[in-house]
Amino acid sequence: MKQCRACNSKLDGAFLSLGNSPLSNSFLSESDLDKEELYYPLDVYLCENCYLVQIGEFVPADEIFSSDYAYFSSYSDSWLRHCKGYTEMMIERFGFNRDSFVVEIGSNDGYLLQFFKEAGIRSLGVEPTSNTARIAIEKGIPTDIEFFNVGYAEGMIKNRGKADLILFNNVLAHNPNLNEFVAGLRIALKNDGVITAEFPHLLRLIEDNQFDTIYQEHFSYFSFIAAQKLFASHDLEIFDVDEIGTHGGSLRIYARHKEDESKGVTRRVRDLLDKERAFGLLDLETYHRFSESVRAIKRETLSLLIGLKEQGKRIVGYGAPAKGNTLLNFYGVRTDFLDYTVDRSPHKQEKYLPGTHIPVKSPEQIRVDKPDYVFILPWNIREEIMGQMSCIREWGGRFIIPIPRVEVL
Repeated sequence: MKQCRACNSKLDGAFLSLGNSPLSNSFLSESDLDKEELYYPLDVYLCENCYLVQIGEFVPADEIFSSDYAYFSSYSDSWLRHCKGYTEMMIERFGFNRDSFVVEIGSNDGYLLQFFKEAGIRSLGVEPTSNTARIAIEKGIPTDIEFFNVGYAEGMIKNRGKADLILFNNVLAHNPNLNEFVAGLRIALKNDGVITAEFPHLLRLIEDNQFDTIYQEHFSYFSFIAAQKLFASHDLEIFDVDEIGTHGGSLRIYARHKEDESKGVTRRVRDLLDKERAFGLLDLETYHRFSESVRAIKRETLSLLIGLKEQGKRIVGYGAPAKGNTLLNFYGVRTDFLDYTVDRSPHKQEKYLPGTHIPVKSPEQIRVDKPDYVFILPWNIREEIMGQMSCIREWGGRFIIPIPRVEVL
């Protein structure tokens, strides 16, 4: 019997199945291509008690977030602009200064803490993947190569003190031990401190067919309703929330100790709860309609690709994001459709995508080969990519955008 990882309630049958898939960031070298690959079920469940959407846990987090992690946050210009803007906003809103202490959980390669460092604010990164953490350390950003939990929080406050600000972006979904994680937040936060967290919004995932954001690294998929219930169970209150555009539509929540009355609850909290209820996030039928929509967009995309290949068109991909690997494996798209894909990150170049074995090259290869179509896998930064690759218009090339509906531009 499967149980909810937030409230331990029994989980009934999955409302969506994306088949079996390898780990989305387990890129392959050429020598790996003849070796066995492990595939895991991507079945998605709804807890009808706390309304947390989640997958089953088949791979321990410490195996997924290994020492050779392929995702480096600093390779998206738009993401770096977002993080710089966040830093400036938080300093202005809450008055953080040289006497403050900022902790980021899942700090990756120092992509965000570098901006607090530039402002002269003491900061600490907590990052379990050693290869990304080393990049941050080389930038002069103190980083502990650890998983954040209660034990870590207790050690942190003993050695460094409690934090004025704890932040984590796109991390909550990666943690299978949600109660342990949130309990650690309460321990590590000063009495008048602030927690912020950003995560893709379940409402937008359903509304815009963002099924490809479901993969083994993401154990959970949060609505505001589910996040509020989880934090409240640990005496942390969400006092404000922003709807932001990153990753196809995300939430940024602001939390504090329940007993901290210095920060009032804003109207946006109630408004978003009302919005989610009106959308149907408490209704199981909403999730079944989403499942039907996912199957429909798969058929539409494959029809397009088959038609283009029958016309003799050459198609390549742009990007090698984890979401792209979910999409390609679920669709069954391999080198019979995409000759290769490209990525700006040198850590992914000359590798092969898990499952599909599509090779990853440098973006310069597109300028050399002049393909007819470029299939944009990180659709959430489509404008950035279309700007970088505007050269394809010179030979009449076009872009394919797969989400929320497949379209050719």
